[in-house]
Amino acid sequence: MTHSLLIQHADLLVTMDDERRQICDGGLYIEEGVIMQVGATSALPPSADTVLSARNHVIIPGLVNTHHHLYQTLTRAVPAVQNVDLFHWLKVLYRIWAGLTPEAIYVSAKLGLAEMMLSGCTTSSDHLYILPNGSRIDDEIEAAVELGIRFHAARGSMSLGESKGGLPPDSMCEDEAEILGDSRRLIETYHQSERYGMVRLVLAPCSPFSVTPDLMRESAALARSYGVHLHTHLAETRDEEAFCLQQFGRRPAEYAEDLGWVGEDVWHAHAVHINEQEIQLFATTGTGVCHCPSSNMRLASGIAPVKSYLQAGVKVGLGVDGSASNDSCHLLNEARMAMLLQRVSGDPAGLTAEQALWLATRGGAQVLGRDDIGCLAPGMAADIAAYRLDTIDFAGGLHDPMAALVFCGPVKADWVIVNGRVRVMDGHFVDLDLPPLIARHNALAKALVNGDSV
Repeated sequence: MTHSLLIQHADLLVTMDDERRQICDGGLYIEEGVIMQVGATSALPPSADTVLSARNHVIIPGLVNTHHHLYQTLTRAVPAVQNVDLFHWLKVLYRIWAGLTPEAIYVSAKLGLAEMMLSGCTTSSDHLYILPNGSRIDDEIEAAVELGIRFHAARGSMSLGESKGGLPPDSMCEDEAEILGDSRRLIETYHQSERYGMVRLVLAPCSPFSVTPDLMRESAALARSYGVHLHTHLAETRDEEAFCLQQFGRRPAEYAEDLGWVGEDVWHAHAVHINEQEIQLFATTGTGVCHCPSSNMRLASGIAPVKSYLQAGVKVGLGVDGSASNDSCHLLNEARMAMLLQRVSGDPAGLTAEQALWLATRGGAQVLGRDDIGCLAPGMAADIAAYRLDTIDFAGGLHDPMAALVFCGPVKADWVIVNGRVRVMDGHFVDLDLPPLIARHNALAKALVNGDSV
């Protein structure tokens, strides 16, 4: 029997559709998790199985996170790495992360994804490249399925250890044949290629300084044989640029092109240190970029040329990045940071609030290769976030509710709906008891950093 959902009387409905419509007194009519109608409340059916009033709310498409490391929620604000750059940060944390367990992967994923959902996120990618002590990305997928979030599981890997000129300790690296075998297993077990698929697999060797050229090439070939996407870190810091020039005689983006890591099925995290020629390469090949503003500021990595990317037609989404380099899983805050960062060089219109919110929704969907999420339009998945406007956070800012979401301080969502299923209502999960999850997460985090067992 078909289940229908009607949302009525939103003060403002921000569609992010091709016309970028914003509808006052707007609403949506949904059947079986798919949007059937979008428009003014007066133009929608008068009834449904479930009816929600959205008075005093602004509604947007569910936010899309295109880069994260969920296990890092266990190592937020670690004192030894509060004031260092990426390479030094990694060298300290690699040795802490060596103590990760399957339970730690599962609990950190569930907590981090829950935190993102409370910010209005309905789709997230996660890049898991450290798998010690029997850990598997299956542990994250289990958490995502339980929470009901749409999830792109990026099976990461490291194979180039210190003894071979790489950055990670040898003990953190995997055998390349085993990496490829497990990648094939994961795709065949979990990947849902159909429209509205809730779980998709991505192949994601960690970075140019932690895997070999052979693994990059073989991962690309394997991914393309199954039709899944590719993801890695690229051009995040000047140190990485120097490493690639010394090790491979190529700049990071040139190296990626040599390996076949450009195209409609590829997106790179960070892409901060990129020149005009490389921007055009990404544009002409359809290669996507994930901008991680808070992480890049935290580690003093630089400012990605987002305005130039957009002007050239490069696909750009946003990412919270790992919670040990951002210390937060609040995707709406990343939209705010992205907007502000593009203005610090002197252009007060470097990125508008509407453009920042586009990156966090429609842009992220494009980067992940999805045409079924990211906007509110007929035929799209019913992935929706709604925010209360009658709160202190927005007082005096209701002249433009859409812009207020980005300009005003980051707030939590009041409702979150994924695939037509209500997951958060009145700011709380409908079926998740957070305090025990937080308590267990804190116990695991303390043990991990102290080198103890739990």
